Amino acid sequence: MINYHFRNPGLMQQALTHRSVLQETGEGRSHSNEQLELLGDAVLDLIVVEYLYRSFPDRQEGELSKMKSRVVSGHSLQKIARTMDLGKFILMSENEARNGGRERDSILEDTIEAIVAAIYLDGGQKAAQKFITKFIMPTIDNIVDLDVDDNYKSQLLEYAQAMNWKSPSYIVINESGPDHAKEFDVEVMVRGESLGRGIGNSKKAAQQEAAKNALKELDT
Repeated sequence: MINYHFRNPGLMQQALTHRSVLQETGEGRSHSNEQLELLGDAVLDLIVVEYLYRSFPDRQEGELSKMKSRVVSGHSLQKIARTMDLGKFILMSENEARNGGRERDSILEDTIEAIVAAIYLDGGQKAAQKFITKFIMPTIDNIVDLDVDDNYKSQLLEYAQAMNWKSPSYIVINESGPDHAKEFDVEVMVRGESLGRGIGNSKKAAQQEAAKNALKELDT
């Protein structure tokens, strides 16, 4: 499910334990995932902010903060949890499960955060970073595109349409790095002419950077 092998399997079990099941087992609240959730939230913030800081050096503090909030938002984590079919693995009371606990947004969100903490405690920051990069970072592409004020591709397309030009085309010039840390070099062509290049950790990010540079070239 998460492509990580725990040296201490008890941490994963704790991460998947909802407090409702403790009523049946008689264990204390420290056996649930509540404390792990708190730690996981902090670890997630740190790793995502560092990723954004390195990937978008031209962004202002407020922009990065807004992007971070979207990446680690409850909606984003809940969607990832459902993609992983996480609900069926959570340990909870029969009553909680009957009442829809396995699909409850707050429980799914808390469990994802707890898993991040469990991996961090078991394998360190690099292990947690690998998990976050695989399952959470891909949402950044969509977040960049949703940021209308800084959607340079849309701005460039609108400019081309206003000038009655053909739509800009984007070409991947080079692709390097391992699968978990790819780097793309993209060129944007307008009227058959190269107007900008961009480098990013995804094709969309590189395209945005290329479009941004093309707009500078066009002096818009």
